[in-house]
Amino acid sequence: MRPFFLYILECSDGSYYVGHTDDLPTRLAQHEAGTSGGYTATRKPIRLAYSCEFTTREDALARERQIK
Repeated sequence: MRPFFLYILECSDGSYYVGHTDDLPTRLAQHEAGTSGGYTATRKPIRLAYSCEFTTREDALARERQIK
């Protein structure tokens, strides 16, 4: 079973972005390239400030919602 990750990015303007994914390296590359659109697209470069692994998407999403 593939793990899921909660992640927090620090953006170039000092703000933070919280998300979850099942492929952290690819998702980080999408944020950095601006191909994910949305909040981080105009706030590059980004830095991975924190990540945590979960066994299910539901658990990762629940933690994301707690943080937000």
